Amino acid sequence: MNNKLYVGNVPFNASEEELQDFFGSVGSVSSVKVIRDRDTGRSKGFAFVEMESDNLAQDALSLDGSEFLQRNLKVSIARERESRGPRGGGGGFRPRNF
Repeated sequence: MNNKLYVGNVPFNASEEELQDFFGSVGSVSSVKVIRDRDTGRSKGFAFVEMESDNLAQDALSLDGSEFLQRNLKVSIARERESRGPRGGGGGFRPRNF
């Protein structure tokens, strides 16, 4: 079992502290990470919440569909990130021979 949760449909203005308080109603929260766009710093609308134990994470699944700041959250057990492999470099600049 995993004690890390994926939380989707998070309002863009939600803070990590607000999410921690919300999930704290179920039990102790180890960490909260709102995922943000690398360039703009704006929330991407999802987060990861880590509960203190697997049992608490299981209990927190009951929050799936719960209203949080006027949005219904999607809560599920987080999956391991899949390996993407090497990233292609794109076309790049190659001067033309005239």
